[in-house]
Amino acid sequence: MAKTSTNLSIDSDLKRASVELFSDLGLDLSTAVTLFLKQSLRVQGLPFTVTRNNPNAETAAAINEYSEIKAHPEKYKRYSSFKEAMSEVLEDA
Repeated sequence: MAKTSTNLSIDSDLKRASVELFSDLGLDLSTAVTLFLKQSLRVQGLPFTVTRNNPNAETAAAINEYSEIKAHPEKYKRYSSFKEAMSEVLEDA
C-alpha cells in the first residue's frame, strides 16, 4: 500500500503529551493516527462516544448563580479584600 504524507496543525502541548503517551505504548504519532483512522473506518464513525458535558444539579445551580451575579452585580455585596470577606464568613460560622 502506497503511503502519502499529511500535515496536521495541532497545539504543541497536545502533540508533546500525545507523543509521550504513544511512546510509552510503543507507538509513534504516525502509527497512532493511522490506528485512529482505521478504527474510524471500521466503525464508520468516531471510535469513541462524543457527548456534551451535562453538569450535575449543583454545578448547574452554581453556573446560574454566576450568571445572575454577573448580570446584576448591583444586587450583591462586594468586598474590598479577601480578608474582609473571610472575616464576615467566620463571624457567621
